Parts: sequence; C-alpha cells; structure tokens
Amino acid sequence: MTIDSAGFAAPAALVEHARRFQAEGGTPATPRVAATVLLLRPTDADFEVYVIRRVAAMTFGGMYAFPGGGVDRSDSAAHLDWAGPPPGEWADRLGVAPQAAQAVVCAAAREVFEEAGVLLAGPDRETVVGDVSGDAWEAARQDLEGRRLGFAALLADRQLTLRSDLLLPWSRWITPEFEPRRFDTYFFIALLPAGQRTRDVSGEADHTLWIRPADALARAQAGELTMLPPTLVTLAQVAAAGDLAGVARAAAHRDAATPVTPRLDLPPNGQPRFVLT
Repeated sequence: MTIDSAGFAAPAALVEHARRFQAEGGTPATPRVAATVLLLRPTDADFEVYVIRRVAAMTFGGMYAFPGGGVDRSDSAAHLDWAGPPPGEWADRLGVAPQAAQAVVCAAAREVFEEAGVLLAGPDRETVVGDVSGDAWEAARQDLEGRRLGFAALLADRQLTLRSDLLLPWSRWITPEFEPRRFDTYFFIALLPAGQRTRDVSGEADHTLWIRPADALARAQAGELTMLPPTLVTLAQVAAAGDLAGVARAAAHRDAATPVTPRLDLPPNGQPRFVLT
C-alpha cells in the first residue's frame, strides 16, 4: 500500500468487497465500539511503536495494526479501582456518555494486556506493576482472553488500580460502510511501563515487531508491510511529533471524539483509492 496526496491505494480484496457491496445495494453493518493502543518505547535517539500482523483468517487478516479489539459487555459493567481522569472527563474527550467512556478505556487496557502482555495498572495511583510475564500472570491473561475472568476481577484479585492516566486519547476511526464487520475504534497512546515487556502471546497475531514509526511508513510504502489508512495516518502523526514528549504534547490537543471514516473511491477508469472523510 502506498501513500500520496491523492489518497491511499486499496488492497484488491477490499476493492472486491466494495464493488460487491455497491452492486448489491448492501446495508451497512452497525459498527462495534472498539479500542486500540499504540505502545511506544524510547530508543537511544528516537522511539518505537509496537505493531502486530493479524492472522489471515481474521477480519483485516494479513494487515499490520496495533493491539486492540472490541469493547466487551463486562467493560461497561466493571467496578474497579480507578486512577487518572474520572469517566466524566473521559466522556468529554471521547464524545460519549461516562459509562461508555469507562468501557472504552477499560477495553483499551484489557486488550493491550490480552494481546501484548502489558498491564497498565499498579498497586496505587502513582505506580505500575513490573514484569507480568510469569506463569501465574500468563494463566490469568489466558483466562481473561477466554472470558473466564473479567478484567475488573483480575485487578481486584491482585489489589491493583487501573491507571487510566497512562492512556492518552488520540483519534477515532470508523470502518468503511462496505465492510461486513465494522468498528468504531478509539485510538490511544501509551508508553511501555518500566519493567514490562511485550510478549507475542495473542492467537490473533502471527508476527509482531517494534519499529520506528518512520521506518514502518517507509516499509509500507515499499510494500513490505500491509497497513490500512488508520494505521498509516496514525503512524505519520506520531512520527511528526518528533519525540515522546512531542507525542504527549500533541495528544493533549487531539480531537478523539470526531470520527474519521475512510471512503473507497471506485472510479470507472483508474485505480481505486481510499480518501478520508
């Protein structure tokens, strides 16, 4: 997939979906609310982002993206110790009701633990747990992923506080109307906590890597990494921030409530391209 001023080149499989949807006069599916997290870590003179490649059998299979997934019913019903902005403040940033905002933030923290083995929680409001890669933690992660354990229960069992202040809201994207499975996804930024490390534990990914945002974009342009517009645009945005401090400053002024929806332009002659609306 390449990027230029005219938009984003579209993978052939998505073009086929779009043409079929258009020809059949399809009805757009209702988007499922979701959350995704850009995990960042410093390097000697720059910073890297963690990306995963979805397995081919999944929605958006073969694409590189960030850890994340749909909001679970338990995320909105969770009663848990909470640090950082209260749900009411999150509601203002995300453009939803407080209970829905709590669900999105819980989903972001839960998904990054399920898919990357990183836990944004600590024993109090100022600290974060260290290494969570041991056997007991892995058993808990698997129970959480298998929905045998709720996220609030996992934190309560270990007397941990959800550190919502470690998540910085960045943007909101809605899947194009022609896709059979659609998501209304909130993007967050989080710095990899000291003492923790990402682990390739998710059954939903077949490859993971840490990479400089600029390098990820270059490899996408070269056709080495396949990415959809939300991933490409977000990588370009964080790369433009310059450093981790710049990313944090930019996040404070981002509009994370107004959704962006890529539209696939299908001209009679010429290459189909995604444009942003």
